Amino acid sequence: MSRSLVSVIAGTFTLRLSTGLTGLLLVYYLGDLDKFGVAEVTPVEVSLVAIFFYITELTLSPAFGILGDRIGRKPVMQLGPIFGGAAATITGLTAFVPLLLGTRILEGASTAASVPAILGFVAVATARDEGLRGRAVAAFEVASLGGLGVGGLIAGFLWTHFGPVSFFLNTGLYAVSLGIYTFGVDEERGAPVRAASISAGRMLGNAVGTIGAGVASSVARYRVLVSRSHVMLLAPTWIALNAAIGVFSIQSVFQLIGGESDKPFARDQLLMQGFTPQNVSLGLGVGFAIFVGGMLFWGNQFKRFRRTTIIGVGVGAAVAGIADLFLLNHSIGAPPVLQAVGVLAAAGALFVLAGATPAALGLLADISESYPLDRGAIMGLYSVFLGIGQIVGNALAGVAAELRGIDGLLGLTFGLILVALLPLSSLRRYEHQIGGETPGEVPHPSGTAAA
Repeated sequence: MSRSLVSVIAGTFTLRLSTGLTGLLLVYYLGDLDKFGVAEVTPVEVSLVAIFFYITELTLSPAFGILGDRIGRKPVMQLGPIFGGAAATITGLTAFVPLLLGTRILEGASTAASVPAILGFVAVATARDEGLRGRAVAAFEVASLGGLGVGGLIAGFLWTHFGPVSFFLNTGLYAVSLGIYTFGVDEERGAPVRAASISAGRMLGNAVGTIGAGVASSVARYRVLVSRSHVMLLAPTWIALNAAIGVFSIQSVFQLIGGESDKPFARDQLLMQGFTPQNVSLGLGVGFAIFVGGMLFWGNQFKRFRRTTIIGVGVGAAVAGIADLFLLNHSIGAPPVLQAVGVLAAAGALFVLAGATPAALGLLADISESYPLDRGAIMGLYSVFLGIGQIVGNALAGVAAELRGIDGLLGLTFGLILVALLPLSSLRRYEHQIGGETPGEVPHPSGTAAA
């Protein structure tokens, strides 16, 4: 990988670390607000922490993707840590709940600005190398998940020892990301000339001006891009996969620690008997390591297998894993060796499923090949699909868990996997066309066809 590509991946890790850190620190802060003379917050207000973030990310990502295509990806990439640092600083300075929730909009804008620009850069840098593209998108996913994971792990330690001062420490981490993007990343060839001369101050003004002045034409153009590309074939599969992951992101932990162990249906479910937080953390850590290993492995298989093959195998592994977990969940009284076999089978299914994420991201990068002037707009859909999937998955998970606990989560995940599987055959039929000639000329705001 080139120095710029390595820097982009490194900046992704530090930026996502700060994002994960801010999110959990804010949850701890809301939980302790009564110590600062503020009334206790409600569970609804706590849930809004995630909702505000994801709604902002999926709403603004297309706009920032378009902006990056017009002024260059590096300056837009730099907006991410600027917005994030502002959010962290404001959070540390106030205990006013509406303002604290408002900082999640800034935090969502941070991700919305950086991710499309980063992925657009990756798509350009790997345009002529299948193997490099596979490694790069897998590295991006690992950096994203790894950063969020590390941020979550250290949030409790920082809050325990530093309290609200932790937000200011996090502002320093955002500054590290800004430095990586500023000094480690060179704008890709063919980027708009004016991008190189934009300072951070002018960049913010130009961002508002560019989005405001061209919003009508940009929205119309974006609609045409999505409808003429193969994005709509990929969207249901990717959204459903992200929703399936979202089902187990928070709700499963609550179930594993015995949050509903008093319910009648919990008596015959092994996974609802109440594990200690330490055991859950250990299990999550092992699962995360397996998932990362799977992403890295399958990311190196792009030259050997079609993207849809990797996704299809991953979806099949998910179905097998759900069946295995259902049997494991109802194995109370079974010999420990059989339960151990069930755990190992689940780990194997997770390893194979992990390949679906970089494969889907690789397909999105392939689609952007047909639209070289609009890579940021196309790649910005990553955040859109992720945000919709997480919101849907987390919303449905609460209902499913209330009805049947872990069994409910497994049943919901099975349904989402079926939704992911249905459009896959159509996507596979047209896969050979992805990345080829532009399917029709799409007028560009600059007057140049995106062909």
